[in-house]
Amino acid sequence: MAIFFSLTTPIGIVIGIGISSAYNENSPTALIVEGVLDAAAAGILNYMALVDLLAEDFMNPRVRNSGRLQLIVSVSLLVGTTLMSLLGIWA
Repeated sequence: MAIFFSLTTPIGIVIGIGISSAYNENSPTALIVEGVLDAAAAGILNYMALVDLLAEDFMNPRVRNSGRLQLIVSVSLLVGTTLMSLLGIWA
């Protein structure tokens, strides 16, 4: 994996430098591509957060057997999501 990373990183840098000279950030095509890539990245982030991280917390036997802990975990999730959404307004 380290060899793959060390070989592909310089290739990506060269491609990025080549594209940046011909890149028009205000063209409709660039805006569509940027929007699609942003949406894909956001979807992957949401999937990783919900499936890989939160599912483990909610499936914990201690949480599953305690209504109080389920409420605390759920409220904490909602508060965190709300705060991150509010933070996103200024990002």
